[in-house]
Amino acid sequence: MIFWWSRWEGSFVDSAPPSYQGHRYPVEIISHCVWLYHRFPLSYREVEELMLERGVVVSHETVRRWCAKFGQVYAGALRRRQPRPGDKWHLDEVFIKINGELKYLWRAVDQDGMVLDILVRDRRDTAAARRFFRRLMKKTCSVPRVVVTDKVRSCGAAHRQVMPSVEHRCHKGLNNRAENSHQPTRQRERAMKGFRSTGGAQRFLSAFSGISLHFRPRRHLMTALDYRAEMTIRFAVWGQSTSAAGRPTTA
Repeated sequence: MIFWWSRWEGSFVDSAPPSYQGHRYPVEIISHCVWLYHRFPLSYREVEELMLERGVVVSHETVRRWCAKFGQVYAGALRRRQPRPGDKWHLDEVFIKINGELKYLWRAVDQDGMVLDILVRDRRDTAAARRFFRRLMKKTCSVPRVVVTDKVRSCGAAHRQVMPSVEHRCHKGLNNRAENSHQPTRQRERAMKGFRSTGGAQRFLSAFSGISLHFRPRRHLMTALDYRAEMTIRFAVWGQSTSAAGRPTTA
C-alpha cells in the first residue's frame, strides 16, 4: 500500500522563503521553537525551559511572537509541498469553547487523513456549511468525487446548493476519518486551557493542522525502520520550508 506521506521526495517547489530580517537569533533556533510549540502540547514557558536546558536563553514572550509570525508561514510552506488531495472528502464539525462561548470548528480531510482546511464559525447552519464547501473548493482548486458527512442536515442542504453533482454519503459510521482528525486539536485545547478569541483560534489551528500533521505519519502502519526513514524525509522538508537547511548556525 502506498501512502501519501511516503511521496515527499521530489516534491520540493519554489516559493518565497520566510524573511528573518531584524531577528538576532539564528533561523535554527526560531524554527525549532515553533516546531516544539506546534508539535507537542507545550506552553510558551515550557518551550522557554526546554531551550534553556540546551543553553539557549529566550523568553516565553519571544517564543509567542515567533509562533504568531512564523507559524502560518511554515504551515503554508509545508502545504505547498504536499501531494494533491484525494478525491474523497470527509467533513465534520465539533464544538469548541472560546471565552466561555460555544463555537464550531469545521474540518475537512481527504481519505488519507490530510487536512484540507479548517474554519471556526459561530454556527453550524446551512450558511456556515455552504461557506465551508465553497472555501474548500477554492482552496484546493478541485471538486471531490465523494463527500462524506455525518447526519447534520445543514451539510446535506449546503451540498445540494454548492456541489449537487458530487456523491454525498451521510452516515456517522463512515466519517471516523474526520472525527479522529479532531483528537490532536482536543489535546491542544486542553493544554492551552481553551482559546481566547475566534481569530486567535483560527490562526493557531490553521498553523497547528499544517505543522503537527506533517510530523504525524500513521506509525502503526509502518515498521520502525520505515518510520525513521519517513521522519528523516519530513525533517528535511521542514528544513527546506523554514529555510533552515544549509544556513550558517550564527546570526
